[in-house]
Amino acid sequence: MRAALLILLGLVIGVIGTVPVMNALDARNPMPKAVMTTMGFHMHQLQGALKAQRCEGAVVQEQLQHMQVIASDIPNAFPGAPQPFLDHAAKLRSALQSAVQAAPTDCPSLAAALKPVGAACQDCHREYR
Repeated sequence: MRAALLILLGLVIGVIGTVPVMNALDARNPMPKAVMTTMGFHMHQLQGALKAQRCEGAVVQEQLQHMQVIASDIPNAFPGAPQPFLDHAAKLRSALQSAVQAAPTDCPSLAAALKPVGAACQDCHREYR
Protein backbone atom coordinates (compact mmCIF):
# COMPACT_ATOMS: atom_id res chain seq x y z
CA MET A 1 0.00 0.00 0.00
CA ARG A 2 2.79 2.38 0.91
CA ALA A 3 4.62 1.68 -2.37
CA ALA A 4 1.46 2.39 -4.37
CA LEU A 5 1.02 5.74 -2.62
CA LEU A 6 4.64 6.68 -3.28
CA ILE A 7 4.27 5.75 -6.96
CA LEU A 8 1.07 7.77 -7.19
CA LEU A 9 2.70 10.72 -5.45
CA GLY A 10 5.66 10.52 -7.82
CA LEU A 11 3.34 10.54 -10.83
CA VAL A 12 1.41 13.55 -9.54
CA ILE A 13 4.61 15.49 -8.87
CA GLY A 14 5.88 14.52 -12.31
CA VAL A 15 2.74 15.81 -14.01
CA ILE A 16 2.76 19.02 -12.00
CA GLY A 17 6.42 19.56 -12.85
CA THR A 18 5.91 18.80 -16.54
CA VAL A 19 3.36 21.57 -17.14
CA PRO A 20 5.70 24.52 -16.38
CA VAL A 21 8.52 22.90 -18.35
CA MET A 22 6.28 22.42 -21.40
CA ASN A 23 5.02 26.00 -21.13
CA ALA A 24 8.59 27.29 -20.96
CA LEU A 25 9.62 25.23 -23.98
CA ASP A 26 6.57 26.40 -25.91
CA ALA A 27 7.25 30.07 -25.13
CA ARG A 28 10.92 30.10 -26.07
CA ASN A 29 10.27 31.19 -29.67
CA PRO A 30 6.99 33.05 -30.10
CA MET A 31 7.68 34.06 -33.71
CA PRO A 32 6.16 31.03 -35.51
CA LYS A 33 2.89 31.30 -33.62
CA ALA A 34 2.83 35.08 -34.03
CA VAL A 35 3.31 34.85 -37.80
CA MET A 36 0.55 32.28 -38.20
CA THR A 37 -1.82 34.12 -35.85
CA THR A 38 -1.32 37.40 -37.70
CA MET A 39 -1.74 35.71 -41.08
CA GLY A 40 -4.94 34.09 -39.82
CA PHE A 41 -6.23 37.44 -38.57
CA HIS A 42 -5.87 39.06 -41.99
CA MET A 43 -7.37 36.05 -43.76
CA HIS A 44 -10.31 36.18 -41.35
CA GLN A 45 -10.77 39.89 -42.08
CA LEU A 46 -10.93 39.19 -45.82
CA GLN A 47 -13.31 36.27 -45.37
CA GLY A 48 -15.51 38.48 -43.19
CA ALA A 49 -15.57 41.12 -45.90
CA LEU A 50 -16.68 38.46 -48.38
CA LYS A 51 -19.47 37.24 -46.11
CA ALA A 52 -20.68 40.77 -45.44
CA GLN A 53 -20.34 41.65 -49.15
CA ARG A 54 -18.23 44.67 -48.21
CA CYS A 55 -15.21 44.29 -50.46
CA GLU A 56 -13.85 47.83 -50.78
CA GLY A 57 -10.78 47.85 -52.99
CA ALA A 58 -8.48 49.88 -50.75
CA VAL A 59 -9.26 47.86 -47.61
CA VAL A 60 -8.88 44.54 -49.44
CA GLN A 61 -5.62 45.63 -51.03
CA GLU A 62 -4.22 46.68 -47.65
CA GLN A 63 -5.11 43.32 -46.06
CA LEU A 64 -3.55 41.42 -48.97
CA GLN A 65 -0.38 43.50 -48.76
CA HIS A 66 -0.13 42.82 -45.02
CA MET A 67 -0.46 39.10 -45.70
CA GLN A 68 2.21 39.31 -48.41
CA VAL A 69 4.67 40.96 -46.01
CA ILE A 70 3.91 38.45 -43.26
CA ALA A 71 4.31 35.53 -45.67
CA SER A 72 7.81 36.76 -46.46
CA ASP A 73 8.65 36.25 -42.77
CA ILE A 74 7.69 32.56 -42.76
CA PRO A 75 11.13 31.13 -43.67
CA ASN A 76 12.81 33.22 -40.94
CA ALA A 77 10.13 32.42 -38.38
CA PHE A 78 10.65 28.69 -38.83
CA PRO A 79 14.43 28.20 -38.81
CA GLY A 80 15.49 24.73 -39.79
CA ALA A 81 12.17 23.95 -41.48
CA PRO A 82 12.29 21.12 -44.02
CA GLN A 83 12.40 21.97 -47.71
CA PRO A 84 8.81 20.84 -48.43
CA PHE A 85 7.60 23.33 -45.80
CA LEU A 86 9.61 26.10 -47.44
CA ASP A 87 8.12 25.07 -50.80
CA HIS A 88 4.64 25.50 -49.34
CA ALA A 89 5.65 28.94 -48.04
CA ALA A 90 6.91 29.89 -51.52
CA LYS A 91 3.61 28.74 -53.01
CA LEU A 92 1.76 30.94 -50.51
CA ARG A 93 3.96 33.94 -51.32
CA SER A 94 3.33 33.41 -55.03
CA ALA A 95 -0.44 33.17 -54.49
CA LEU A 96 -0.41 36.34 -52.41
CA GLN A 97 1.68 38.18 -54.99
CA SER A 98 -0.87 37.23 -57.65
CA ALA A 99 -3.72 38.35 -55.41
CA VAL A 100 -2.07 41.72 -54.74
CA GLN A 101 -1.37 42.22 -58.44
CA ALA A 102 -4.97 41.31 -59.31
CA ALA A 103 -6.08 44.20 -57.04
CA PRO A 104 -9.61 42.89 -56.41
CA THR A 105 -12.17 45.67 -56.16
CA ASP A 106 -15.33 43.62 -55.69
CA CYS A 107 -16.35 40.47 -53.86
CA PRO A 108 -16.29 38.04 -56.82
CA SER A 109 -12.75 39.11 -57.75
CA LEU A 110 -11.68 38.89 -54.08
CA ALA A 111 -13.10 35.37 -53.81
CA ALA A 112 -11.19 34.38 -56.95
CA ALA A 113 -7.98 35.94 -55.61
CA LEU A 114 -8.32 34.26 -52.20
CA LYS A 115 -8.97 30.77 -53.58
CA PRO A 116 -5.30 29.96 -54.37
CA VAL A 117 -4.20 31.64 -51.13
CA GLY A 118 -6.57 29.47 -49.10
CA ALA A 119 -5.46 26.39 -51.02
CA ALA A 120 -1.80 27.14 -50.27
CA CYS A 121 -2.60 27.56 -46.57
CA GLN A 122 -4.61 24.33 -46.45
CA ASP A 123 -1.93 22.33 -48.28
CA CYS A 124 0.68 23.36 -45.73
CA HIS A 125 -1.58 22.96 -42.69
CA ARG A 126 -2.68 19.53 -43.84
CA GLU A 127 0.94 18.40 -43.79
CA TYR A 128 2.50 20.41 -40.95
CA ARG A 129 -0.14 21.52 -38.49
